[in-house]
Amino acid sequence: MHVVPQSALPLVGVSHEFVGNEQGRTGISFFLVNTSEPGRRVRLHKHDYDEVVYLIEGQSTWTISGQQVIARTGDTVVVHAGEPHGFVNSGEGQLRQIDIHLHPTFETIWLED
Repeated sequence: MHVVPQSALPLVGVSHEFVGNEQGRTGISFFLVNTSEPGRRVRLHKHDYDEVVYLIEGQSTWTISGQQVIARTGDTVVVHAGEPHGFVNSGEGQLRQIDIHLHPTFETIWLED
């Protein structure tokens, strides 16, 4: 067992990244998303594993397999393996969420440039 301070996680864009394979071969990875920019988006992509997102604060609009859904503080979004998805900070302020990837590394297939 060990504790990983957030300050030890690399900051990539607006997210700190926990890569499970780098943490004693842990079976999940996650992003700690923190953006105060309304309108900031993550373009359409997919994974060969499930992803579960918990919204800590704010609002995001998701496109999942061509359908749009709005998630707000306290909501959980479930994206199944292979489903194309992306999201935008559609609130008026800060967006904070945890994007949990059920995989020891991040493996993303980008569908938009």
